[in-house]
Amino acid sequence: MAESLWTSEEIAAATGGKLAGQPFSATGVSIDTRTIEPGDLFVALGGVRDGHEFVEQAMEKGVVGTLASRTVAGSAVMVPDTLSALEKLGAAARDRAAQARRGAVTGSVGKTSVTQAIAAGLKLAGRWHSSVKSYNNHIGVPLTLARMPRDTERAVFEIGMNHAEEISPLTRMVRPHAAVVTTVGPVHTENFADGEAGVARAKAEVFEGLAPGGIAVLNADNRWFELLKAEALAAGAKIRTFGTGEGCDARLIDFQPTHGPGGDHAAVQARFHGKGLDFPILQTGQHWGLNSMAVLLMLEALDVDLGDSLAALGSFEPLEGRGAETTVAVKGGAFTLIDESYNANPISMASAIATLGLRMTAGRRIVALTDMLELGAEGPGFHAALAEPLEAAQVDLVFCAGPLMKSLFDALPSTRRGAYAETAAEIAPQVARAAEPGDLVMVKGSNGSKAGLIAQALVALGTGERG
Repeated sequence: MAESLWTSEEIAAATGGKLAGQPFSATGVSIDTRTIEPGDLFVALGGVRDGHEFVEQAMEKGVVGTLASRTVAGSAVMVPDTLSALEKLGAAARDRAAQARRGAVTGSVGKTSVTQAIAAGLKLAGRWHSSVKSYNNHIGVPLTLARMPRDTERAVFEIGMNHAEEISPLTRMVRPHAAVVTTVGPVHTENFADGEAGVARAKAEVFEGLAPGGIAVLNADNRWFELLKAEALAAGAKIRTFGTGEGCDARLIDFQPTHGPGGDHAAVQARFHGKGLDFPILQTGQHWGLNSMAVLLMLEALDVDLGDSLAALGSFEPLEGRGAETTVAVKGGAFTLIDESYNANPISMASAIATLGLRMTAGRRIVALTDMLELGAEGPGFHAALAEPLEAAQVDLVFCAGPLMKSLFDALPSTRRGAYAETAAEIAPQVARAAEPGDLVMVKGSNGSKAGLIAQALVALGTGERG
């Protein structure tokens, strides 16, 4: 039987609410009836669909009680505002697990993968807790906190933003002992009058919540390093750096990916606090050289032994939609699908294309790209500029979907043009028809532009569903 996470008495005390119905004890916290586990507390949040409308459905799936702001069936802790109550529950979870070392991860690229790699290290080191999926916003962060068991020793939280002053309240909730900014680039720039500089300042908000004596882990290769360092120092942080230059606490010397019958991996050569360190990882994307440096520094800051950190990196597999590879069997052989469909921006797009260019292949290099979103007036230019890295990577065919990707398609030489369509759904069957045995096929785009539909269409080829 799962241990109790919250009793109704504790929930009421944390939120200032009042119990209606019978006392209960919850083993988890949920806001979504699709992912409820028996024993959960269901938080009836407002929104496009009011969570109170789903309480009976939640009860059918085994919830033991509800956090509600109006009368519902079953036992409930009644509060004026359920989101505010969830935030209070998260703060109470943080305070009762005072022994836990907490880390926070933000950045324009790589937040989720770096967070989950850190979590893999925490798991080896003891009682751990982390964000699931990309739970990094005003709901996901307090929810992750509220789910933290009282005996947690180490935890890591992903913190995201689209606008200024979104990270500040979230980092103050978490109060991390260490925080990393993976990198800063032109992402969400349409929401900032001063573009990338505004993004950098917004990312630096993560240091505002640092616990006294907290550690800021910074990318010394990034153009905004000095701005981030100044903000971190102003918040009283101790600075730890990663990068390729001399003087970095975690310095990347070399990154050599290998693809073959023995599986995909990379050999990382580094210097960690001045001492040589060579280790293998299962990630092959070039950006994972620096990512692994960031992970090592964060795990060190969270009191994880270096051996456990290296073991975690050595076994951490690419996440779905973030570089996971699938061999798709088709008539006459198979091709390799590289699924980067979860998200995209100019930094991650260029990195993924460069990584593809380093791959040896018996067939062709094919990419299917959908729009990168939230780039404002500079969007068409950022898309057209991808023609250069595509040429450098010797990509054979490029399929483009979306109004912004039309700028790239027009910038490509005719020999490199696969096809163009307005939507991912329209381009997907054309990519599927083009893929042949021996090809390397990469799919990448913003989640909102539905790049995942193309990846799904390609996977379906291996099930005999060729369209």
